Amino acid sequence: MVEQNILLTDLETSLTALATELGAALKARNLKLALAESCTGGMVAEAITRVEGSSVWFDRGFVTYSNQAKIDMLGVSPETLEKFGAVSEQTAIAMVSGILKHSQVQVAGSITGIAGPDGGNAQKPVGTVCFAWFSLNQPTVTVTQHFGGNRQQIRQQATAFLMQQLVESLKC
Repeated sequence: MVEQNILLTDLETSLTALATELGAALKARNLKLALAESCTGGMVAEAITRVEGSSVWFDRGFVTYSNQAKIDMLGVSPETLEKFGAVSEQTAIAMVSGILKHSQVQVAGSITGIAGPDGGNAQKPVGTVCFAWFSLNQPTVTVTQHFGGNRQQIRQQATAFLMQQLVESLKC
């Protein structure tokens, strides 16, 4: 039991360090970030808001776990969800577009995936996570990753991945 607490503390420290790095990059450029999260359930926003002063560079987070929430809060079209599924790069892009329509931010990121243990299939197994992110003066980027581990590990890996990609996009 003690080992799990140490592991969690190390992971929390790692995610906080990533969030701090992301915040420094945003603050240095006077940019604000908003997020749309599905399978991570707000984990990225939680890591970010652990950072003191994050309100300077973090505007808002949308936790759009259900398809209806994606439609209602972000304007994802039912047709996109029907044609490509909630776990698709097309939906991740639509989520980023919704962020940009419902905020005044210059940087946006989205996550939608299958954290498991159920919900996967042959085409989209558990651990499939789709991302999209937008940074001012750059095209929206999408990528699909396949993470291993249990539900919590998949969510944590997705959280770290998005923050790393946002940091990298701000270096350009």
